[in-house]
Amino acid sequence: MRALLVDRTRASGLRLGEAADPEPAPFEALIRVTASSLNFGEVAGVLPGAPDGAVLGWDVAGVVERAASDGSGPAAGTPVVGVGGAGGGWAELQAVPTAGLGVVPAGADLGAISTVPVAGASALRALHRIGPLLGRRVLVTGATGGVGRYAVQLARLGGAHVLASTGDPAGHGDGLRALGAHEVVAGPRFVDGPVHGVVDAVGGEQLVEAFGKLAPHGTLVAVGHTTGQPESFPLGAFVGDGGRHDRSVVTFYLADCPDLAPDLTWLAGQVAFGVLDAQIAWRDSWERADEAVSALLERRLHGKAVLEIR
Repeated sequence: MRALLVDRTRASGLRLGEAADPEPAPFEALIRVTASSLNFGEVAGVLPGAPDGAVLGWDVAGVVERAASDGSGPAAGTPVVGVGGAGGGWAELQAVPTAGLGVVPAGADLGAISTVPVAGASALRALHRIGPLLGRRVLVTGATGGVGRYAVQLARLGGAHVLASTGDPAGHGDGLRALGAHEVVAGPRFVDGPVHGVVDAVGGEQLVEAFGKLAPHGTLVAVGHTTGQPESFPLGAFVGDGGRHDRSVVTFYLADCPDLAPDLTWLAGQVAFGVLDAQIAWRDSWERADEAVSALLERRLHGKAVLEIR
């Protein structure tokens, strides 16, 4: 099969080449890939340390080529969306565990659906961890990123008062409000009043500041660390008096979440029927993957990048 292979001699670290077809385990379906979306964590965190010849890619949308041999998951010919912790999505074929494989409505745009697995599912699981959202104040940091844009939309859909944090409120404020944000701020320190929950996709100093904004019983869910900076909490940050009782910081790793299939199926439906906007900022053939990689690393993309496997 054709695939994007890690290649240290290329500026982007990737080249189109040939790789062996995957051999699915009994609990995996073989997917004929139509599209795969890029994630900042793959490009900035995984790609630099991956060995030459490796096939990366967490997100995949396509059609079941061969159903799982153990009888689980969708039948051959079913349009699907999936996430695989071992990668392999930047290829014509990928073996995906059926527990991480959602069914896509017939006729849906699989390019848009390919943005769902990591970004959409991370946002959804983070908001579930915060708890009921109706009437609650929820802060989303890194709101212009893939996870952030889904989190803003889902929090608004759940009935929250949504505060979106971005480094450029003037440039991105209108777009974030269109997605559902009630307020757009330049960082957690500019939030007026306490919040009941935080979806943090930034880490570092912003995570510390956001934790300080939590109301009693509030929860901060850490879903990303795009700054690459450590979190240094000041003395007394975890003292529970003065209206700070029972606040939580929760770490997050999507690959360890059980049974993502129902979440992926639901999210795919919301994108297919226009309830959620995939917010695609770059979309083209995987032959131009180097352009998308560069744009992500240089922070020129605000939204999702989609590779069309063709």
